[in-house]
Amino acid sequence: MFNEQRQAQRKLLKVKAVVTVDGSAPAAVKTVDVGANGMCIMSPEPIQVGASAQLRFDLFVDGAMTTIDVRGKASYCILSHGDFKVGFSFLNLNLSGVTQLAKFLK
Repeated sequence: MFNEQRQAQRKLLKVKAVVTVDGSAPAAVKTVDVGANGMCIMSPEPIQVGASAQLRFDLFVDGAMTTIDVRGKASYCILSHGDFKVGFSFLNLNLSGVTQLAKFLK
């Protein structure tokens, strides 16, 4: 049984993103959803739980695109429909990122 670990509500977000796991090349992924404390992505390759990575994705806020660039830590990785569903917790999201995410999540 999967135990829900989310601390905050998530909102669907279906955009392309780039994930750079420490020590690896950047990889193109797709986002699933995002919340104030983290996000879920679909990756063609598994990402080890506990791995640190740089996450970069765009949000449409106040009529304009804004880029979020944040460190994250993988909290789960499960095989789902041929890809890997990976959950990330954000680490040290800057004030601008916090503000833009809060506006998006309203």
